[in-house]
Amino acid sequence: MTDFLLRQSTDEDAAWIAELRAVVMRPDLERLGVFDPVRVRERFLGGFDPARTLVIEVEGRGAGSIAIRREDAETWIEHFYLAEHAQGRGIGGAVLARVLNEYADGRPFRINVLRGSAASRLYARHGFVDESDDGVDLYLVRDALTA
Repeated sequence: MTDFLLRQSTDEDAAWIAELRAVVMRPDLERLGVFDPVRVRERFLGGFDPARTLVIEVEGRGAGSIAIRREDAETWIEHFYLAEHAQGRGIGGAVLARVLNEYADGRPFRINVLRGSAASRLYARHGFVDESDDGVDLYLVRDALTA
């Protein structure tokens, strides 16, 4: 596995993460018939919070992001994107394992993924199971007992 670094994001990271989101999500959004090149970026930028977003750095440059949103009864993992050059190297699994370990506090973890996305396999390997499906998004949960 390639080494990576997690650092706190800043406002300056918003634009490139929005672009990364558009690139990595495009194939699945097109497959589902819902790709909109403007909306995919605006949706991220409208909710970007650098205080809860971490940048994944590989070889000294930004290669992805992951955000953690805590609620009273659960912890959401959001905006987990990894650039193509960093995929298939064990980085995504290592990042997810670290976040699950560092943020474990008895609350279940939740995440949503586009239906049919290859990322679903990663989440299943880390104990996430299907909870609901709205036809576009699949909602997954990892019970607090396994966290």
